[in-house]
Amino acid sequence: MLTPFDWQEGVGHRAGYVEAKLAHGAPVLAASCREGVAIFTRRKQRDKVFEIYDRLAFSAIGQQSDIEALRVAAVEFAHREGYRGSEEDVTIQRVVTAISGPVKSAFGNFGSSPFVVRSLFAEVGETPDDDRFFVLDFDGDYSEHSGSAWVGPTHEGEPFAAEPSESFESAIVRMRAAWDAMTAEDTETRQGLSDETVLLSRDPTRLARFVRSPLASSPA
Repeated sequence: MLTPFDWQEGVGHRAGYVEAKLAHGAPVLAASCREGVAIFTRRKQRDKVFEIYDRLAFSAIGQQSDIEALRVAAVEFAHREGYRGSEEDVTIQRVVTAISGPVKSAFGNFGSSPFVVRSLFAEVGETPDDDRFFVLDFDGDYSEHSGSAWVGPTHEGEPFAAEPSESFESAIVRMRAAWDAMTAEDTETRQGLSDETVLLSRDPTRLARFVRSPLASSPA
């Protein structure tokens, strides 16, 4: 019979397993800026930042198949919500709340593999004060942030502070410097990567609010 001690020990082993898998994940940083929400990371070939609905974006570190599974689940949930109601009904909080359940269940079920993913969700609002950020961890717990948020191999440190009045370009410069500082001692993570920069535009007249930036061109 499984005792509370056995269960707690098993959870600890699963957390240690996932943390080890995330140890060399390339951090993703997001912050409010004048033009909207700026998102910065570095990647090898595949894009790491995705639109999941108008005004909403998703990125993550971890196992590629698990990241894709969460991305697809987030997209499908957002579009169902939009179909049943309206675009205004689709918020990043509702998406994260829906996704957190299966992630929590997978982590606590010793008969299945946990999601090896730490996720970042962002929603751009009419003003920087309306922007919303959520971090969803591999155990299903999530936290809400204002101004900025990030995901990386650990939760340690505060890599940068949001300055909502600054330009997109300025925000990217600061996040690039923060990314370099976060990975300064991890040469394995830094090898062969290129910048990926995204703007979630605050301009409601744009046909596409999710903009992959031409700034994403310099090698790491």
